[in-house]
Amino acid sequence: MSAIKETIDISRSPAEVFSYVTDPTHLPEWQESAVSVRRISEAPIAVGSKVAVTRRLGRREFTTTMQVVELDPPRYWHVHGIDGPVRGDVQGTIEPLGTGERSRVTLAVDFEGQGIGKVLVPLMVRPQARKEIPKDEETLKVILERGVTP
Repeated sequence: MSAIKETIDISRSPAEVFSYVTDPTHLPEWQESAVSVRRISEAPIAVGSKVAVTRRLGRREFTTTMQVVELDPPRYWHVHGIDGPVRGDVQGTIEPLGTGERSRVTLAVDFEGQGIGKVLVPLMVRPQARKEIPKDEETLKVILERGVTP
């Protein structure tokens, strides 16, 4: 299956958007299913960095380790799940709009199931993500346009 892809325009600069979306501690603020995030090291986020993300799927919570695969500020980031039954793959791009004071954010999210995850991905994970990602982008837009300092 192909990645779930959603785009939204945000009235903040690419640098401000990038700073906020690539700080994993903000995930529960703008992603509905994100319950908590724990950084595995205190070093600044860089390629190779890992975070443990706990997400709610239905009534259950699952924790998976996500690793930064690529980071090209302020244009692109790519993180990939490296453990757990459902391994997410998230690629984000940010394009400047107009004079660079606005941004177009595109999220492409895909999933790989391991063990029970092979059943969960098509039955629960993908349907939930298709509903959630547009809402998450709207929440991100509201937070950033209200003037939250990344």
